[in-house]
Amino acid sequence: MITYWQQENGRVIKCDQAELDPSRNTWIDARSVTREDIRILEEEYHVQQEHILDILDPDELSRIEKDDEYTLTIARLPVFVPSDDISYFTVPVGILMYTRTIITICWTDCEVLKDMAANRARGLSLSDFPAFIIKVLSRADLTFLRYLKEINRRSTTIQNELQMSVKNNELIQLLNLEKSLEFFTTSLKSNQLLLEKLTKTRLITLDEDDREWLEDVEIDNRQAIEMTDTYSNILSGMMDAFASVISNNLNIVMKKLTIISLIMMIPTFIVSFFGMNVPLPFTDSGWLGVVIVSALCVVTALFAAKVLLKEKPIKQAKAVRKNSVQKRKERRLVRLMKVQEQKLERD
Repeated sequence: MITYWQQENGRVIKCDQAELDPSRNTWIDARSVTREDIRILEEEYHVQQEHILDILDPDELSRIEKDDEYTLTIARLPVFVPSDDISYFTVPVGILMYTRTIITICWTDCEVLKDMAANRARGLSLSDFPAFIIKVLSRADLTFLRYLKEINRRSTTIQNELQMSVKNNELIQLLNLEKSLEFFTTSLKSNQLLLEKLTKTRLITLDEDDREWLEDVEIDNRQAIEMTDTYSNILSGMMDAFASVISNNLNIVMKKLTIISLIMMIPTFIVSFFGMNVPLPFTDSGWLGVVIVSALCVVTALFAAKVLLKEKPIKQAKAVRKNSVQKRKERRLVRLMKVQEQKLERD
């Protein structure tokens, strides 16, 4: 879908193609492009088919190059789709800068372009196309940082669910978040190279204000890269730790089932013994035999439960004693430190 935007009183306003004012700069926003949109871009604005294919390639990296009629800049933008398994990923956006027209092309919808079209990006100006490109990159960095915080909150929520889990659902969710962080890392580093090229290249003319703003955007981009690396390392360690936790939880469940099967095995043995087709005690006692056999089953089951479960209170008592000893040592160390501080103050 192609939409046309022009600026009035500091705000971008949507216009029909027939109502465009040729004396003002125009922003042509092509998102979720169709075959008809591609035909319009090729025939009316002479966009090369090779460049369109590069922009529509989900794996295309950031770059800048000069053509006969326009300057092409490709950057990576973050996208959030709640319905997908990997909710956070990145997509390329192509920015074609003409003399009086700037075109953005993206194969899907993204929040960065939505915010700019809805006038949520402060300082957006269509009179300065280099500043427009820097604004896209700046808005992308802010969106990256916000998505990183959301990923961190989601991983914390999954962490709380993992403590009692014996299944792999939570681990799969963490794996998807780790994939999102890998996508973010690759895209942010690619954007960092683009920012460095914008600083050094002469393909786009930047004034002094644009250069200072570009330096600030580089700082934000480096911060996003560091945050992504930090969250990725934490998430990787968390997955390894909780894989062990899930295995331990499963072992605990299996231990309980084993204890139950051992407890029930002894009454089963007694009942099987008295069920043999040979003369045995209590065979002619009627209901008395049933009561005696049932009592033997209950007594042996209780005895087996006591023997098999007696280790747990002992271990708990040892753990409690160990914790109390550790706390006493910590309190003693705190008192010694306070005494030393008082001596130093007196000296």
